[in-house]
Amino acid sequence: MDTSIIFSGIVFGLLFWFIYQQLPVKGLKTFNTTDFSEALKNKSDKVLIDVREPHELKTGYIKDAVNIPLSQIRNRYDEIPEGKTVLLYCRSGFRSKKAARVLKKKKFKNMVHLRGGIMSWHGEVKHSK
Repeated sequence: MDTSIIFSGIVFGLLFWFIYQQLPVKGLKTFNTTDFSEALKNKSDKVLIDVREPHELKTGYIKDAVNIPLSQIRNRYDEIPEGKTVLLYCRSGFRSKKAARVLKKKKFKNMVHLRGGIMSWHGEVKHSK
């Protein structure tokens, strides 16, 4: 088999995967830091999920966030209350969007993710002790 065919297949697969990741997730709203902060004001009907890995929390996290890493979300989605709007964030916004794809398959409908992740966040940040 010609190596150029294999290489072309790999490049095509990576390109397809990259484009797929950029597509919108049905039911997922993307908020900037101002809108996300506003959404956090009335928390009674929302749950805030930080999908970063536990060691990343040392850099800070948004108050009242529940840490359910993307790597564990398929096994821990039952910890997320049904019927609440799910607010998701990560470091840069990529993993929170990916988490929304997983949760959509589990029938979650009202989801919001923070564009740019915690790197774009201008609000208060708590630090682990």
